[in-house]
Amino acid sequence: MTPKQRAGEAALGYIKDGMAVGLGTGSTAKLFIDALGAALRAGKIKNIRGIPTSVRSEEQAKQLGIPLTDFAETATLDVTVDGADEVGPGMNLIKGLGGALLREKLVAQNSRKLVIVADDSKKVAALGTKSPLPVEVTQFSHEASERFLRGLGCTPTLRKTETGANYVTDNGNFIYDCRFARIDDPRALQENLSQRAGIVETGLFLDMADVVLLAGIDAVETLKR
Repeated sequence: MTPKQRAGEAALGYIKDGMAVGLGTGSTAKLFIDALGAALRAGKIKNIRGIPTSVRSEEQAKQLGIPLTDFAETATLDVTVDGADEVGPGMNLIKGLGGALLREKLVAQNSRKLVIVADDSKKVAALGTKSPLPVEVTQFSHEASERFLRGLGCTPTLRKTETGANYVTDNGNFIYDCRFARIDDPRALQENLSQRAGIVETGLFLDMADVVLLAGIDAVETLKR
């Protein structure tokens, strides 16, 4: 079993019968959704409803027979299980390399508990030291957003698909992957970004994670807020 599989399966311990569950996006979240589908088929967990954070996760859940709901029907989720690209001090996170940061944050903010699953290589001493910070921007005037981002001291790169086309999110926006040397004050950066028109959302997930499951080769380290 790989560390990512171990982390995904460990998150099943936070799922109980009858829960409404946020279904994250990314390689480790995908393994959790696989494990959840298997548990449902085996009758180990019952009466689950899910809200996916991306079209990819929605398609996966449907293929596995996981019943889905939405926020019109379900006001608050019991728990969301999602991955992370970096886990920094205070369990603050960078997310969004999978391209679903806006929906991931929306789902997480409407959940009673956020459980993060990751392999232990994602743990960092300071955010931004390994992963770029994804920033979702409107297609309109995205060049102006790029200049603003560059002015914050990073190197922003417009995300492309494998074919070289501009990557478009499920929400119809672009993403700039912003490479910082390190992010020493993520709250100040988040405030700067959130006040700028054209910037839709950032991959900074601050003070949001309740549990982080960091899986290594032999064991899972559990961090709690």
